[in-house]
Amino acid sequence: MCSTTTVPNSNATTFSTLGIHHLGLSVPDIKQTAAFFIEQLHFRQVGEKPDYPAIFVSDGTVMLTLWQLNKTSQMVNFDRRHNVGLHHFALKLANLEQLQHIHQRLAMLDNVNIEFAPEPLGDLPIHHMMCTIPGGIRLELIA
Repeated sequence: MCSTTTVPNSNATTFSTLGIHHLGLSVPDIKQTAAFFIEQLHFRQVGEKPDYPAIFVSDGTVMLTLWQLNKTSQMVNFDRRHNVGLHHFALKLANLEQLQHIHQRLAMLDNVNIEFAPEPLGDLPIHHMMCTIPGGIRLELIA
């Protein structure tokens, strides 16, 4: 178990993490979810594991590993207020114009639910939007 108490160790090697390597998501339809990232956010497929099955997509910075649920009939949708696990994940866009453009595109899709349109993120000089993508996972887009 990890302690919140820091114990100094002068013999320890100092290191830090370098960012997220990949995010693995379990989804009910890997082809539909992969198509969303490829067609809407310009990711590309960088790998797969057909025997699982899984599809890996990347935007060149972030890799997502999409894992097919075994029995979608027994699937339990995530409830961010009652389940432990992924609340949402956020992808960064270059500017507000891109954010507004992708919002307009996503709003036309039947398999995407817009939770809220681009809006300021508190008092910060950035904007964000939230949506639910194919498979029921919450995605925040930030610019």
